[in-house]
Amino acid sequence: MYKASCLCGTIQLRITGKISDIIHCHCSLCRKSTGTAFATNGFVNRDEVHVISGQDAIKYFEFKPGRKRHFCVHCASPLFSSNADLPSKLRIRLGILDSDIEERPISHNFVTSKANWEDLDATLPRYEGFEPSRGKV
Repeated sequence: MYKASCLCGTIQLRITGKISDIIHCHCSLCRKSTGTAFATNGFVNRDEVHVISGQDAIKYFEFKPGRKRHFCVHCASPLFSSNADLPSKLRIRLGILDSDIEERPISHNFVTSKANWEDLDATLPRYEGFEPSRGKV
């Protein structure tokens, strides 16, 4: 079982099944909807996603007929997407998970569409907190 929530905590979800087909998607739609270099998504069975609180705060944007991106109306956290062509599944944004997961990403997708500043093989320094140049802000 996994727990998930939006940034403001209004929406609380429980996922009782496995997460499958986890990918890092670099397409321009995912980049725009998340404001990041890529979105990490995985499929879950719709009937295994339970809204514990905040059902009324879940809204959606239908960017193509039958394709909806669901988000929190208060903090705008992207939650999951749904597709009328695959009604039994939701594509969850893994960034909302509060629990550690067992499953792992299987691929980077739409890499020819990736942001020109994204280097998939970067050897950037890694820090436990802010980068040293940021100082104490």
